Amino acid sequence: MTSPAHFAEFSRHLLEDEKPARYFEDVSEMPIFKAYPFSLLYALKDCPQSPEHHPEGNVWNHTLLVVNEAAAVREKSRDPAVLMWSALLHDIGKPSATKMRKGKLTAYDHDKVGAELAKKFLAVFTEDVHFIDAVYQMIRYHMQLLFVVNSLPFADIPGLRQNTDIRELALLGLCDRLGRTNSDRIKEEKNVAIFLKKSMEDQGLG
Repeated sequence: MTSPAHFAEFSRHLLEDEKPARYFEDVSEMPIFKAYPFSLLYALKDCPQSPEHHPEGNVWNHTLLVVNEAAAVREKSRDPAVLMWSALLHDIGKPSATKMRKGKLTAYDHDKVGAELAKKFLAVFTEDVHFIDAVYQMIRYHMQLLFVVNSLPFADIPGLRQNTDIRELALLGLCDRLGRTNSDRIKEEKNVAIFLKKSMEDQGLG
């Protein structure tokens, strides 16, 4: 049975461990991880991804890499708890959103689906509505780095400006892009700079 103590333990490892993935890899084999809401994370192990974009394999493998990337930069965050929980939960929408379309694995709208699931996940353990909303918004908009940089029709600069701290979102977005096998750090850091410029221009936010 899940309890606030489990949430506190997860938070401690997210905020203190140099590489939290080691802990989460171990705990993911325990019975607690199959109980709701942790089962939302356990489901990531059986969720495949496009080998082209995610050579590291399933969503769980990707999530662990992202969590470690976030741990390496959490001291740069204005709210490390929000950053780290967003990193852990950012793709929990993929199991229900992933489908094979025209021979390719896709996960359309997993950001929107995941944000709702993350809200329910966190509400099991905390009544801190500001914390829950901050994580919700980070997950809801975590794909915007890709959308904005590539000028895709899904880009929503007004929405991310209104609902997120753009620099925090960029930090999560960088961790997400680096959390895969053979990522190109120089390329991804350049993309983050482009994202920040496009998101902040004409707003006096630079």
